[in-house]
Amino acid sequence: MAFAITQTCCTDATCVAVCPVNCIHPTPEERAFGSTEMLYIDPKACIDCGACADACPVDAVLPVDSLTGGQREYADINAAHFGHAGTTSRAEAEAPAVSGAADLGPNFHPWGGPAFDRVLPPDFRPLRVAIVGTGPAGMYAAEDLLLHTRSEVTLVDRLPVAGGLVRYGVAPDHPATKRIGDAFARFHTHPRVRLHLGLEVGTGVTAEELAAHHDAVIYAVGAAADRRLGIPGENLTGSLSATTFVAWCNAHPEVAPDAVDLSAGRVVVVGNGNVALDVARILVSDPETLAGTAIAGHAWEELRRSAVREVVLLGRRGPEHAAYTRPELLALKHLPGVDLLVDDHDARVGAAIDTAGAGDRAGLLRGVAREAVDWSLAPGTAGRRRRIVFRFLSTPVEVRGDEAVRAVRATGGAGEQEIPAGLALRAVGHRGAPPAGLPFDEDTGTVPHERGRVPGRPGTYVVGWIKRGPSGGIGANRRCAAETVGTLLADAVAGVLPTPSGGPKAFRRLARRRRR
Repeated sequence: MAFAITQTCCTDATCVAVCPVNCIHPTPEERAFGSTEMLYIDPKACIDCGACADACPVDAVLPVDSLTGGQREYADINAAHFGHAGTTSRAEAEAPAVSGAADLGPNFHPWGGPAFDRVLPPDFRPLRVAIVGTGPAGMYAAEDLLLHTRSEVTLVDRLPVAGGLVRYGVAPDHPATKRIGDAFARFHTHPRVRLHLGLEVGTGVTAEELAAHHDAVIYAVGAAADRRLGIPGENLTGSLSATTFVAWCNAHPEVAPDAVDLSAGRVVVVGNGNVALDVARILVSDPETLAGTAIAGHAWEELRRSAVREVVLLGRRGPEHAAYTRPELLALKHLPGVDLLVDDHDARVGAAIDTAGAGDRAGLLRGVAREAVDWSLAPGTAGRRRRIVFRFLSTPVEVRGDEAVRAVRATGGAGEQEIPAGLALRAVGHRGAPPAGLPFDEDTGTVPHERGRVPGRPGTYVVGWIKRGPSGGIGANRRCAAETVGTLLADAVAGVLPTPSGGPKAFRRLARRRRR
């Protein structure tokens, strides 16, 4: 019996570190690491030791014999990866890894002295490093500093609860993915960590004040803004970002409990990435299945009253270019009481699905029902079950309504179509916002950097989405953090870090006074 990795894989690579037979790929040393949808276990090489399952922070590794329902497909998905591209990935194992990536151990590490000092000499004075943001990127940076150096770490977050994207940006019905936050939370009580919540850099404390009390500051502030569609009506009541919707589900303190109204029968979601599919899944799921999740009470009550019977996923490009991953689509296929449908309004959509090769994105929709949808019919009529409709090759050009959303007007190869809806959610990506006191590239929505180092700002570094843009899942931040921390430590050895003028006690007093 072998093990298989399933849909909640976060590509953290903790499983790779503990596997005794190197059967999990791609590894951090391989070029493909970070570009595949998930990690895969080679069933022929697996020795059924279970070490990977024990180490997995999101419970994504399961015995093949225990897979049920839609999970059974993952046994074939893992095996197919090695039958199709296994030779290539092993050849890529000879490629050099990003500096420091291979040195990172499992999350569950006993406290004590550092495992080893990756860069700093043994007699080097312990660094004091502030990390702004407690999401995955910031916590991987903290992990690297704490487990591999003698550094003292100050964690700063503007919100009253730590966790960042794991806490507020992951769908509440993905409890396994959220569980990686438990692994990060262990570092909050590390003896060399001080955690300051409700403290915003730029208002509560300035960037200069933070830098004056630390040898270095790492900004891990993510991409907090959402991308806009730039079309008329986008600011109508009922036109929201998918980011806001997910935050509402997670009781984000800056999103009001009444921010989402589900009194209409149809919702249009612009986008076809994983966030769009998350939103669609939550909207049409039986609320009782969400009762045991991390969903906010106000969101659950609204979903119980919800009139939504249909969610339309509006994609500008064809199914061959869909941004969702295989695991997210498979999750939709097995939703009880929910039908999937492809709107066959353009012959190119069906042709792309029918001619897709093995492993092609469009081929994932083979077997899903197709029909030309009559949008004049109200959703839920004639005993229709709840459903999710994929409408590809459709570009939104206007959100219509007087004060609130009434419809979304879209255009494509088959002409213009008005889709009646009471809620319009845009899921077209995140965008970074300028961090206080740092340079910012408006075109990319990132802070300019050199391997994580901010030019012209000695002792200032970036990690995560504010560094590389909003791409890559939770695990991608581990490699990103390794690069930034490696750069920081090299600067420390080179003697180019500024000397702090204030000590840790002075900063704690300052933080207490400024905390909101």
